[in-house]
Amino acid sequence: MTAFHVERADYALHHADLHRVRQQVFVVEQGVPADLERDELDAVCVQVLARDADGAPIGTGRLLPDGRIGRMAVLPGWRGRGVGEALLQALVQAAMDAGLPQVSLHAQLPACDFYARQGFVPEGGRFEEAGITHLQMRRALGAPIAVEGREAALAVTTAILHRARRRLWIHSRQLDPGLLDAPAVQQALRRFATRTHDKQVRVIVHDAAAVQAAGAPLLALAQRLPSVFQFREVSDPVDRALASACACNDSGDYYFRLMGHRLDGEAGIALPSRSQPFEQQLQRVWDRSRECNELRALGI
Repeated sequence: MTAFHVERADYALHHADLHRVRQQVFVVEQGVPADLERDELDAVCVQVLARDADGAPIGTGRLLPDGRIGRMAVLPGWRGRGVGEALLQALVQAAMDAGLPQVSLHAQLPACDFYARQGFVPEGGRFEEAGITHLQMRRALGAPIAVEGREAALAVTTAILHRARRRLWIHSRQLDPGLLDAPAVQQALRRFATRTHDKQVRVIVHDAAAVQAAGAPLLALAQRLPSVFQFREVSDPVDRALASACACNDSGDYYFRLMGHRLDGEAGIALPSRSQPFEQQLQRVWDRSRECNELRALGI
């Protein structure tokens, strides 16, 4: 992996490096008017700067005192290498260090999936800013959030899958058509399942026959990677009566829906004190449930 590092930058000392990246990305590449690229807020923001191994600036981002993240920019040749994710993590950490309850940002539409993978949930409708279509997104820090609607559900599910280290839990009556088969969710699942380290996806369903008949995309992925996916079908009468659905990982993230047939629920990012009880409950249900390896078998 090509080396780079992210540092907090003193605007008075490093403004030339910050603006060199922003000028290239926003003004030259995206056509944003040059007078909109700079403003008086730069001097009061937490600025982060990514540099390559030679010290050249390759990416920027800033955090306003009110928790707004902006000016996220990575030079074209460095995109897809983890620079943007490292910048965003540094800004979220800066907000947490400052005791802010949340962070928000205006995401350009092509970048919405990137921010969703980091736990940001869309709010409201689309709007124009500097001639570019954006969507406001928010991430709570140290507290759960209410999930309302499909876009928010897709965002938090994608984040849980993307942020998992080695284990994922999915409890869904029939694998949530419209959610678990969405392209962004499938991509995140595939990325997790094909990592080189040891990993495991444990899936609990209520009606294996119905899941099998529906031919969900998750099953096709499980057929190709049977060592990663394990399926069980609830058998205990108490478990069969559960109407809820849940997804959680080993990074302290969860998404719980009291009524599993609806997408509205509660989610938390980096909240192990709240996610661990869900994981423990899923483990108990798992231990009481029937193995159904037929869902991993070829030829479904």
